[in-house]
Amino acid sequence: MRTVLVTGPGGAGTTTVAAATARASARAGRRTLLVTRDHVPGGPGFPDGPGPVAADDLLDHARTDSAAHLRTELLALQERASAVFDLLGAGRMDAEELTELPGSGELALLHTLHRAASGDWAEAGYDTLVVALPPLTEAVALLALPGQLRRYLRRLLPQERQAARALRPVLAQLAGVPMPAQWLYAAAARKDAELAEVEALIEDRSTTLRLVAEPGPAAEDALRAARTGFALHGLRTDLLVANRVLPRHSADPWFAGLAAQQEKTLARWYEDRTPQPDGGPAAEALYEAPHLGHDPRTPEDLDLLGIPAPDDRPAGRADDPWWTERAPDGAEGFVWCLPLPGAVKSGLRLVRRGDEILLAVGPFRRSVRLESALRRCTVSGAALRDGVLRVRFTPDPSLWPRTP
Repeated sequence: MRTVLVTGPGGAGTTTVAAATARASARAGRRTLLVTRDHVPGGPGFPDGPGPVAADDLLDHARTDSAAHLRTELLALQERASAVFDLLGAGRMDAEELTELPGSGELALLHTLHRAASGDWAEAGYDTLVVALPPLTEAVALLALPGQLRRYLRRLLPQERQAARALRPVLAQLAGVPMPAQWLYAAAARKDAELAEVEALIEDRSTTLRLVAEPGPAAEDALRAARTGFALHGLRTDLLVANRVLPRHSADPWFAGLAAQQEKTLARWYEDRTPQPDGGPAAEALYEAPHLGHDPRTPEDLDLLGIPAPDDRPAGRADDPWWTERAPDGAEGFVWCLPLPGAVKSGLRLVRRGDEILLAVGPFRRSVRLESALRRCTVSGAALRDGVLRVRFTPDPSLWPRTP
């Protein structure tokens, strides 16, 4: 399944472009599912529902219900932990008194992605999944959330602790309180499996980002920072949609001034897309979506934007955003290469912790488990050059096997 994640600065028209992308995919003959958190511009052409609802012959729409998802999860937890709550004298909560909490929208969207990727919705056999994400900074945090939650689960409830479950009744008698029940480990295992499937969907090579921004100085700064965060998590962008582009020539001085400001930004964006002198990759493709003179009101208005359909990128293609190469000049060891566009040396930090590298780039952070060969090495240096972080690893004599 081809997955396209759409995001941009707040108010840039992310949901509109996501809906137009989904319609373009359906017109190309692909069975498409559009997932949003907000109502889709286009009126009755995109009905809302708790599950996929037909919006066209090959297009379904699903709008996440974060409040309903939170109620379902909390009531299920309350039922499984009833023995512990009864021991503590806690009062049961009814569904009607459960209100939405901060962060519930992100968890509901992750649950929806799981259902679309490998859950009950996957049986529909969608060819394309288009997801309207929150604004840029929140989108980076959301896409990093599955890996972070899995790491927390492994630290708090390691699976090897289940081997001691036969001793729990004895320990409970000695301690006088119930020990963690098997259901807790089972629930953690279910959540870990669900998060692993969402993480695999996000990291799959057929998954790409589609950025949406209205040309202007504020959008440039927001995109520059977000690209660094996306790159830190190994995510690629394949298209930048310059939204609400005004006509180049206007007799009205006010409109002409706005158009001139947009044109300056677009010129810089096009310049970023020229081949790099050192042979490095250029930025993603750029598409200009015209300003309609009004907000899209119908599905036909969405088609007038001319947003291109996602390409036929095959699932699991071989290229990798990060790579490892041999140390140059015949030196012993390896160099781990991480493209981090927009990163600056002063805002970059690396910490080795066991088999993991803790990376911090500006406000963004990530813990990365090293591959087998690098885990048997020590970090001997790092350098940031041409937007690529190169970390040097030297084999540890005590861990690296040697031949006579």
